[in-house]
Amino acid sequence: MESQWMRTHKNTDINEKNIGQKVILNGWVHRRRDHGGIIFVDLRDISGIVQLVFDPAYNSNPHQEADELRNEFVIAVEGVIKPRTPENINPNLKTGKIEVFIDKLNILNRSDALPFMLDDFHKVSEETRLKYRFLDLRRPNMQDNLIKRAKISRSARNFLDNNGFIDLETPILTKSTPEGARDFLVPSRLQEGGFYALPQSPQLFKQILMVSGMDRYYQIVKCFRDEDLRADRQPEFTQIDIELSFCDQQTIMSLMEKMMQGILKEVYGININLPFRQMPHATAMDKYGSDKPDLRFGL
Repeated sequence: MESQWMRTHKNTDINEKNIGQKVILNGWVHRRRDHGGIIFVDLRDISGIVQLVFDPAYNSNPHQEADELRNEFVIAVEGVIKPRTPENINPNLKTGKIEVFIDKLNILNRSDALPFMLDDFHKVSEETRLKYRFLDLRRPNMQDNLIKRAKISRSARNFLDNNGFIDLETPILTKSTPEGARDFLVPSRLQEGGFYALPQSPQLFKQILMVSGMDRYYQIVKCFRDEDLRADRQPEFTQIDIELSFCDQQTIMSLMEKMMQGILKEVYGININLPFRQMPHATAMDKYGSDKPDLRFGL
């Protein structure tokens, strides 16, 4: 993309404090509406939505080009931020008090007719959503899931770093260490007939690191298990792997409680009290028949 069209702000970085400023914005056409000659476009980027106004009385050149805009066109625009009239303020948008009157429009990429509208995904089969995963991932709630996952990882890393843990990596191509499931195998080019195994968990390397004196380490690591899908298990998944030496059970439980407290506070704004309720394994099995009973209702 030409440097002259590089954005100066993300969509929701601008507000009524920026009224009168000229900005360049990049994003996707989320929705287009033609109201008696004035064309309104909801521009979407990772941060959210801002309303663009193509008014022929303000500038006729971009208005003519905007006539061909359709959903999911990728565009760059240059314009001036203006306040919305009181009756047109949208309290549901971060940018609901402003709109951008457009001076220049650059269509970066056109879009074919969509297999489903992003606002109507709930009417679409899961198979269709997965086939067009790049469209499904454009939906705000899907992007919010990815953003929250990144925030959770950052919060966990910060907590563990502040508590003396070292972030280490362990190999992915390794020897088989059979546990409760089959290993995924990768053929070896250098040893004909030989295979590497993808780790079900970094168990072998945990032991080496502990013996070597790395008494507090962690990793956010991929694990692989060649088994049938279950409600709480898939072939590959990510786990926060934490190892400590010179500790007892209560030390580990206390640390994990504090880490979860921090994650919920930072990412979701939820305050939880410590310590967590504890229950002996025998009591859980005798009373509920499960080592992970759900106590939120009368099980």
